[in-house]
Amino acid sequence: MESILKISNVEKYYGSKSSLTKAIDNISFEVDKGEFVAIMGASGSGKTTLLNCISTIDRVTTGHIFVGSLDITKLKGNDLNKFRREELGFIFQDFNLLDTLTAYENIALALSIQNVPAKEIEARIRKVAKELDIEDVLKKYPYQMSGGQKQRVASARAIITNPKLVLADEPTGALDSKSAKMLLECFTYLNKELSATILMVTHDAFTASYATRVIFIKDGKIFNELHKGDDSRKEFFDKIIDVVTLLGGDLNDAL
Repeated sequence: MESILKISNVEKYYGSKSSLTKAIDNISFEVDKGEFVAIMGASGSGKTTLLNCISTIDRVTTGHIFVGSLDITKLKGNDLNKFRREELGFIFQDFNLLDTLTAYENIALALSIQNVPAKEIEARIRKVAKELDIEDVLKKYPYQMSGGQKQRVASARAIITNPKLVLADEPTGALDSKSAKMLLECFTYLNKELSATILMVTHDAFTASYATRVIFIKDGKIFNELHKGDDSRKEFFDKIIDVVTLLGGDLNDAL
């Protein structure tokens, strides 16, 4: 399989010499093309710091992160902006939609920045809107949409540029259970039918059970890893709960 993401001996420290905190402790793993990987861990485990380093919001202290063949830890300036614009898709917990733009315009913005012709933009948006069942909200503004609709619009925006990697940070955190399930089924569709490679950070075992692999982080290190294989989602969920229990975390943080 083609490796889309390679994390190699990454460490991240915060603070000064007199008071150092090691948020990530020598983590290494790979994500292959077409995988749907969840990263789980209690609050303070380092999972969000890791996602921030992969998304180039933050910089590693030591180690390397490769997306495709590109070492993103070395990128600066225009090269970094180009990488973010063309190779990554982002889905945030709080949607990050622009309130003054319609759903259509929010999705189109990512393509407009790449100077994609208007005719092609419309065709691509119509296609992804149908796939994510958001055709009826394209003319609406964010305040006119439900949380689930906003998150599906955000998902459409994330994948419309055909990025190498889609990063999702607690994507179901602001959704009710019905909307969360609909979104996760969309993720499954994006992954299986459109071959989207997804890396998702979550503290929620139900959310993680939709992934094909779960990496558990504790105290900045990889604690365990589970592959779904031929398990049903319920069987996979039960295995995730077992590991969460081993982690010693409060189950309220994981459910």
